[in-house]
Amino acid sequence: MRPLQSLRSVLCRLSEKADLAHMQERTRPPHYYRMPQGNSAAFHKNQKTFLLFVRDKCPSNQCQRNSNKKPTLQEPPAPASRNIPATHGCPCTLPPPSARHFMQQQAPELLPLPTSGSTPGFQSSRLPSPGCNSRLPLYNRSPSRLDGQVQATWLFLSSHDIKRKTGLTSSRIAHEIPVARLEGVDEALATLLSGLGIDSLQDLLFYLPRRWQDRTRVHPVATLCPGTDAVVEGQILSTSVVQGRKRMLLCRIEDGSGQLLLRFFHFSSTLQNSLAPGICVRCFGTPRAGRHELELCHPELELFDPDCRPPLPSRLTPVYPLVEGLKQDTIRHLCEQALAWLETPDALQEYLPPDLLQAHGLWPLADAVGFLHAPPPTASTADLTQDRHPARRRLAFEELLAHQLGLLRMRGTIRSQPGISLAGGEACLRQHLKQQLPFALTQAQQRVAADIARDLASSTPMLRLIQGDVGSGKTILAALAVLQAIESGCQAALMAPTEILAVQHHKTFCSWLEPLGIEPVLLTGKTRVRRRRETLACLASGEAPVVLGTHALFQDDLQFAHLALVVIDEQHKFGVHQRLALASKGDNCRMPHQLIMTATPIPRTLAMSAYADLDLSVIDELPPGRSPITTLVVSDNRRQQVIDRIHAACQQGRQAYWVCTLIDESDALEFQAAETVAQSLQTTCPDLTIGLVHGRLSQTEKTRVMTDFSNGQIQLLVATTVIEVGVDVPNASLMVIEDPERLGLAQLHQLRGRIGRGDLASHCILLYRAPLSRQGRTRLQVMRESCDGFAIADRDLELRGPGELLGTRQTGAVQFRIADLSRDAALLEPVREAASRLLQQAPDQARLLMERWLPQADLCARA
Repeated sequence: MRPLQSLRSVLCRLSEKADLAHMQERTRPPHYYRMPQGNSAAFHKNQKTFLLFVRDKCPSNQCQRNSNKKPTLQEPPAPASRNIPATHGCPCTLPPPSARHFMQQQAPELLPLPTSGSTPGFQSSRLPSPGCNSRLPLYNRSPSRLDGQVQATWLFLSSHDIKRKTGLTSSRIAHEIPVARLEGVDEALATLLSGLGIDSLQDLLFYLPRRWQDRTRVHPVATLCPGTDAVVEGQILSTSVVQGRKRMLLCRIEDGSGQLLLRFFHFSSTLQNSLAPGICVRCFGTPRAGRHELELCHPELELFDPDCRPPLPSRLTPVYPLVEGLKQDTIRHLCEQALAWLETPDALQEYLPPDLLQAHGLWPLADAVGFLHAPPPTASTADLTQDRHPARRRLAFEELLAHQLGLLRMRGTIRSQPGISLAGGEACLRQHLKQQLPFALTQAQQRVAADIARDLASSTPMLRLIQGDVGSGKTILAALAVLQAIESGCQAALMAPTEILAVQHHKTFCSWLEPLGIEPVLLTGKTRVRRRRETLACLASGEAPVVLGTHALFQDDLQFAHLALVVIDEQHKFGVHQRLALASKGDNCRMPHQLIMTATPIPRTLAMSAYADLDLSVIDELPPGRSPITTLVVSDNRRQQVIDRIHAACQQGRQAYWVCTLIDESDALEFQAAETVAQSLQTTCPDLTIGLVHGRLSQTEKTRVMTDFSNGQIQLLVATTVIEVGVDVPNASLMVIEDPERLGLAQLHQLRGRIGRGDLASHCILLYRAPLSRQGRTRLQVMRESCDGFAIADRDLELRGPGELLGTRQTGAVQFRIADLSRDAALLEPVREAASRLLQQAPDQARLLMERWLPQADLCARA
């Protein structure tokens, strides 16, 4: 073996200039040497290791150089440019398979080479292939100082090499292998991937492409269609720089069937110099119609030698969702390594029983993952993109199953704890409340009230969701449940998402309970310090039997003496963790009952998945005497007519809402702001009393304005969406909603529900600003045609999806990686059956399945 000093001298010569060619096969196997550590700082920075076998003299007779010297080992520095065309040179070829076999048998400790295309700065087509008489001039400096021409042999990486190098052996499973073990993942990239939820090889395998490109065949220029991705090969005819509005690089290519223009708005001198006439180029992009011919804007380029045409991909090319700092080439290279490891038997463990797979016609998990990352050319890109393929259905089924198992497990954990039986008392308080009500309960209310009373009397913690349309009477059911807890000597808490709704509930409960000798207390984030201290002391001592408030109820310093019932209004405004945080304030040994209410009708498919841990009660009947609401869709051009109608109605003694989507005027959004609208309406209608309410007002000011509006002292209330829930003014029969296209159907339906609460005919005007988008027109059309909250919820689920419908920013929102509740609704029923069966027959497999898809499942269950 050469001494270290001789090796260093060779490295110094190679740092000036090196032209790579291929070593001709020899009669005896070559010598191999271990890679010296720390040779190339630039390559170690990228965590790439390259094995290059260098000979000082070319063995080819044509080169007239001797080959007596033994080979040395070297890492090539990164090339100056990616787009350097190959040129003819020494007719050397790759070593035969025996050479690689010799290396694997005699020198298995050698570090392997990257796969074709994984070299930084190189393209896969630029790596030499067997029988290709070419060499790659990778450096720009003159080779005059080199003593002879340097020859090299690239050894390509196999799946065995990847596993050996990264430690991905068959004894380790996917979630145990951190993604940082993959080649090319440094600390910065690992942090970026972790932000995407990719911490292990399993996470990487489930990071699916959003679409696929067909690069498996070359399209003649004459057959190109605008808007359709295509691969084109041709010879460069001319290249020029044109100065127009922007400086552009224009390159014209021809393939025998026609000519195509390549247009670059951002380019460098290196790119301009590489696109010389006569060079063969392969392009990929989306053709578009130019002034006189088809053109490609900023296509992906690949220069090649016509005598050594690079092979085309054998699979469809995946396109992954990206974030800033992550490139397609990077994520594709990482997924290729993960897929190579996937070839190991049982690499990605299958947790679904074989009979379950067969019963539902599901693919094996490894086959489905491999297919989605690298589909064959015959795969239907339409089915893949529209998520209709059985491979994607297989992953969606498992993810939905894991979420269903997680909810069922959480339900089982809560219900397995001892509860508080609220069967004591003689129901005298509830009877007194029903007698003093100015209305009678509907049949639907009586049915749901009976369900609640039966659950509260049980020693098993209640988990019930009350679902009803706007104005169906859910609040009185909550009051009856609170009184049942008080009759048993316990405390109850009701949490609302906004201060306005909390104050409204407090006012309503005071009117109902104070005649019974019960004084409800209010606790919000804006409660004064002295009042807050007194309220906390009353709750801790048990003096206050019921408290109403906002998020302040689950703060750490709040303690209850004997909390037995938790009522959550508008569950989707909170989340599972926040709901459980309030429930955890009960006795250490007993879990309080939970009653969840929502005025947002939930589609059955969404309720089956998002609220599988709750028993469901539906109030499907509105109280008698409610007037129907007529909805009108009016353009902003008719604003003055709308103002005149509102003015005339208010002069006749009616009251109206004017809802705006912003508080202040915005330069970025051309939507009417609440303060601007209030000032404009006061100028136009000086004889009306106009109030303004929004989230920036103090609690005292908001309470004063809402009280004046309820008492009839304010005729027209200009408000933001803070009045979405809980505001009940029977005399208000008119509403104008500015820019309704910005809001979802569920929110529009909630706002519209503030009117129509009396015996007056009610009208809602949706004042839109043209032009409307297609989805905006659809939403307004649905609102105009239907007042059925459940039908509107189904359409909202179709238009916006479950994430937005439940609120993606909320803690408990349903956020799937692969599944989609609206698209995969047909899977929910078999998923529910499979979840119950799996929990009973294979609890260990169910646990592993939840750990795969729900990393926080244990935390949620313990909460």
